[in-house]
Amino acid sequence: MITISSGSHALGLLQLLSAAGEIPPGALSFLGSERVVKALVHKLESVQDLRFDKSGLVYHTKLIHVTQVKGRQDTRTVRLYRKAIPLLDELHSGLSARYMETFKRHNFSGDPFHIWRNHRVAEALAACMAAGVEVRPYVLPPLQKTLINHIVPEVPSFYIARDFKKADADHPNKTMYTRIVGALFCPGDCYAVYNTRGAVMKWSGRGELKSMRNLLELARMNAGLDEISAALLFGASYDVAVKTVLESDRSARQDMRFDRIYTRVHFIPLDPNGIRLLKMLILPDWNERLLSVLFAPEERSYNLGSMEYDAIVNGKKILSHLDGDIARLIRFREALRVYAESAEVLCFPWQTGFLQAYLGDAAGIRELEMRVVETALGL
Repeated sequence: MITISSGSHALGLLQLLSAAGEIPPGALSFLGSERVVKALVHKLESVQDLRFDKSGLVYHTKLIHVTQVKGRQDTRTVRLYRKAIPLLDELHSGLSARYMETFKRHNFSGDPFHIWRNHRVAEALAACMAAGVEVRPYVLPPLQKTLINHIVPEVPSFYIARDFKKADADHPNKTMYTRIVGALFCPGDCYAVYNTRGAVMKWSGRGELKSMRNLLELARMNAGLDEISAALLFGASYDVAVKTVLESDRSARQDMRFDRIYTRVHFIPLDPNGIRLLKMLILPDWNERLLSVLFAPEERSYNLGSMEYDAIVNGKKILSHLDGDIARLIRFREALRVYAESAEVLCFPWQTGFLQAYLGDAAGIRELEMRVVETALGL
């Protein structure tokens, strides 16, 4: 018998499937120990006695079904077993009906494009869940465009992009041509969320600009925010970030580059380091807290001067890349080409390879251990 209780891997899997519909096997590692979760998934593919700790009810069924398009390993996907859908009502009253409406009566497309789109959403959901973000759509109050009302919770909350359309019934196709997968609301801020997975981000500049403006309207109406200037860019590795940055440098429409639409673009690798970074970025006033830990007040730049940097120490202009902000790094490198300043970049050890490849000998690199920064921020 498998008990589905608070904090269990089985409950996390069920919650993720209720929101995402289908998930790639690789995202299961965000639920806990890869070995333990893999063994659990294997069990849940067979008929089991599933006991819900809260109600005490026991169900005799498979929970999941793993499938793929023939000959396409990259389409391998984990879905709820159809006969297990009624179990969703154990999580929230009426959730099974909501699930059936959202996912077209549990009829998923076999087209790889649609599977990959769902997987991009699922990985972002799984990463946010692992970082302690509220991702359950049935818990979050729905977004609306009727009146200005601060309904977004004070805790970090992730809204899936499809819910934007529900809030804007008059213009339901505003995000049709965008790669945005959702929005992460934090106290005083909102991130547009993208997921490149293992490929270079292919931007539709006009589509992303419209998407950002639509998200800004939602943020004003539901969270009292006046701007959306930041994005989270999830990806399989920092190699993806390198290629995405270089692709942006070759963009024919410079005003439509991703770092012009969002002035802050934080790259989050889809691995444990990325989860730890995400936990930093959802803290209230994280940037000021971080810079106050790193530098003395007299060393700080406070965004003054001819180029963007954080501090001057021993004659060197210092940029902190501890937040993984690619857009800011682009501007820093471009400024160094003009001003030829003595410069240094702060980073975590797992960011070093990326920075060496991108900056070359334009700036020195100094590493800080992640646990030291986390301790200073109270994580």
